[in-house]
Amino acid sequence: MQQSITSINWQDHKKFLGLAIPLIISYISTPLLGVADTAIMGRFPQAAYIGGVAVAVLIFNTLYWLLGFLRVSTSGFSAQACGRGDKQAITLALVRPMLIALLLGVLLVLLQWPIKTVAFALLSPGETVGALAGAYYDIRIWGAPFVLANYVMNGWLLGMAKVKLSLFLQVLMNVLNILLALLLVIGFGLDADGVAAATLLAEMATACIGFVLIRNLHVVSLDGLTPAMLFDPDAFLTMMKVNRDLFIRTACLLTVYNLVAVYGIRYGDTVLAANAVLMQLHFVMANLLGGIANAGTVFVGQAIGEKNRPLYRKTITLTAFWGGLTAALLALSASFLGDPVIRLFTTIPEVRQAAQQYMPWIAVFPLTAFWGLQLYGIFTGATTAGPVRNSMLYSLAAYFICLWAGVPGLGNHGVWLAFIVFSLGRSLFLWLYLPGLNKSVDRLSAAVKL
Repeated sequence: MQQSITSINWQDHKKFLGLAIPLIISYISTPLLGVADTAIMGRFPQAAYIGGVAVAVLIFNTLYWLLGFLRVSTSGFSAQACGRGDKQAITLALVRPMLIALLLGVLLVLLQWPIKTVAFALLSPGETVGALAGAYYDIRIWGAPFVLANYVMNGWLLGMAKVKLSLFLQVLMNVLNILLALLLVIGFGLDADGVAAATLLAEMATACIGFVLIRNLHVVSLDGLTPAMLFDPDAFLTMMKVNRDLFIRTACLLTVYNLVAVYGIRYGDTVLAANAVLMQLHFVMANLLGGIANAGTVFVGQAIGEKNRPLYRKTITLTAFWGGLTAALLALSASFLGDPVIRLFTTIPEVRQAAQQYMPWIAVFPLTAFWGLQLYGIFTGATTAGPVRNSMLYSLAAYFICLWAGVPGLGNHGVWLAFIVFSLGRSLFLWLYLPGLNKSVDRLSAAVKL
């Protein structure tokens, strides 16, 4: 099964793109829930409508991104189980995180009031923005168990290379969300509560359909599965260690995202709305690059499961090539198409003008962040999350230093400068750990030959 790594031919590119392109489409659909809600609210005459939804979406991004390890680690573990051809491990790679997802989802619903109280106290939105954000939050929080279940199912399907099914579920959720939001807002005259209800219904429907689709694959079997297998201490500890490190990584990321919103609130509704639009563009770019990175996760996971060093090495080269090319195209697009793209989000002149002022930072983002995102996919495919955690902590430290030094003199430009420094740090610091991972895979492959 192993092959030469001296060169990469068109077949290698074709195989990689055959997985990466559907993953890109799947990943790009993820931020479209927030994009659609922001764009629909951008049709209202006051910036507060965008700001209100932006504040509420920020709270949910914080909650759900902190728990995003459920999707990422599930991809790595299921890809490795698939590479080994271990049917029981494939089942456990779905069932274990699903139990955790449902438990955490119910917990978020039960704790919705204290979460809302703390979040609003920290963000301190204005009266109008706060009222709109509260209406959105009170409805969408009930979707927490369904969102986290979707994370696990999506991660498992990706690890199993069932990309078409994963893509179908993501597209279904976004199409339902957009159609329902248009119906409730334009058809029935609702505002923030309408887009929240649309998102909730889309999340619930997608989770139910996902369960049915996975059952019909006839790959997962609970027959003979005992509590001792499910809660095996060693396997469970390994999974929780990876999840812990990815949780810390996401906490660092969300600290940065939240501070962009906090500073936007300080600078007024117009800057808050402009930053919200630019962050949605950033999420689209990050998820485009994340789709390529997730292809790396699947192939690296399979390489680890098969103990296939050549496949591992080729995957690194392919993710670097296609990630770099995509980043360059995104940077050029943001540089030359910034104003038309911003117009898709809002019709408010002052918000468009403010967003245009800070658009160059978004154009720089993909060039600084793409390698860190690709490496993130490689390390998670190997279920080696410690370096990911450490690199994010170092990047966060650099971010705070830049924020402290830049904001007093540069204002909101200083906020975006610190964001770019953080993105560059994610690439540089994680790169330092790559030689160590290479050696680990080399040892694993050598042990097979012996």
